[in-house]
Amino acid sequence: MARLAAQPRLLALALGALAATGFQPLALWPLTLLGVAGLVELIARADSWKRAATLGWLFGVGHFTFGNNWIATAFTYQAEMPKWLGWIAVVLLALYLAVYPLLAALGAWLLARCRQHPGEPRRLPLALAFAGCWIVAEWLRSWVFTGYAWNPLGMAALGGFARPGLAAAAPWLGTYALSGLVALLAGCWLIAARLKGWRAVALVALPIALFLLPSFAPRQVGGRLAYTLVQPDIRQDDLANPALYEQQFGKTAGLSQPRTPGLRRIVLWPESGVPDYLREGYPAYFYRLTTYAADPVIARRRIGRAIGPGALLMTGAADLELRGDRVEAARNVVTAVDEMGNIRGSYAKAHLVPYGEYLPMRWLLEPLGLSRLVPGALDFWPGPGPRTVDFGGWGKAGFQICYEIVFSGQVVDRAHRPDYLFNPSNDGWFGDFGPPQHLAQARMRAIEEGLPVLRATTTGISAVIDADGVVRQAIPRHIAGRLDGLVPPAHPPTLFARLGNLLPLCWAAGLLVASLVAHRRRRL
Repeated sequence: MARLAAQPRLLALALGALAATGFQPLALWPLTLLGVAGLVELIARADSWKRAATLGWLFGVGHFTFGNNWIATAFTYQAEMPKWLGWIAVVLLALYLAVYPLLAALGAWLLARCRQHPGEPRRLPLALAFAGCWIVAEWLRSWVFTGYAWNPLGMAALGGFARPGLAAAAPWLGTYALSGLVALLAGCWLIAARLKGWRAVALVALPIALFLLPSFAPRQVGGRLAYTLVQPDIRQDDLANPALYEQQFGKTAGLSQPRTPGLRRIVLWPESGVPDYLREGYPAYFYRLTTYAADPVIARRRIGRAIGPGALLMTGAADLELRGDRVEAARNVVTAVDEMGNIRGSYAKAHLVPYGEYLPMRWLLEPLGLSRLVPGALDFWPGPGPRTVDFGGWGKAGFQICYEIVFSGQVVDRAHRPDYLFNPSNDGWFGDFGPPQHLAQARMRAIEEGLPVLRATTTGISAVIDADGVVRQAIPRHIAGRLDGLVPPAHPPTLFARLGNLLPLCWAAGLLVASLVAHRRRRL
């Protein structure tokens, strides 16, 4: 450690990785606070804006390399590219994402005018400025170049399954402002190191007390709509094998059988829940590639028989886009099918995964031998964005397919608020770190929006999350099973649900103003 302290660049890299240990599945939030506090101290000692920016960037490289390590696992499922390329992809992505901590560090240094003053660096205005700039940087990261919002710093504030912890403040902050609060609490520890007596003790104890905050929300009751949520545990290696399609369908359908005849319920299958094309009008050979018959009507009717009277199935599927008789692209969709085999509605995924669902710059990369990380030659096209579908007695459903759930402020049609969010996913290629991180971010959306989230995945972790972010039921990874119960009730629209990401940006502005005031009035 002494050697690292003598090498600020190496220390910044290590502190970034340390800060990422606060994310799931490790959840070592004290190390997140120490890592961020260390970065703020390095910025305080930087003698130029260039050094501050470099330290912020190196922190980001370490932070995103460790936090996104699960991406390397995705390459183990792509036969056309070597596995070792996965770690190169993780580092290359981190080199880009590190631009956002760079911006936060640079902005904080400039706003706090944090040049070294002998014996008196200005930690308080810097901590305030850094927290405000971090909020803005994370907001930018969520949409620039289509956005990559995975693991905002505020995710370290989320407690265990039975309590939201400090994340309970998300309805009044939003996730990005919660990240700013985490950064500010790290600054408390930094300032405490320069104080003595009760003030130092108070500043050390404050973050600990907030992170260990118990849940004061009463357990929600009053749900009326029954659900059956299915996790078939179909492994990624087998998912795209046509020889296993019929067996996979039988397994999923068997887990969906009604236990109370005629009960009105929603049945929830994961992304890639059915290999059949469920809509008519496609070229005949596409239907022959799937499980049952070259007739989508027959395929839907057998789904209706599987779920039984009174049920509505929502399942991940694929729709095709035609140009004349030629198939041009596909859409990753949720399709709702009733007991008679009728399609009652659908939703098309809007936030697609680069290299997973489409190949950017295909004209350049495909001739070089690069392809998508999942099987299939067709690129997916995006849908229009959040949508609420009113299914009558089955409630008003909002949809977020897989990775879409991580985009704070972009998951709900605010003009038509749903009763619940359905988040089907395939996390089978996300490694060991990806699934728990993905579930944590679904919990954060539930807290922010005040809406229950029902999450069905192929291999886990599937869960029912109430509007306070408490996990009511869950199926662990690599276990086939089903969950039955009543959909938890929604809360009235939260402040964040009303304002969206305008709310965290207002908090960022407040922190930046507070930094300027602190700079003028006091030096800590």
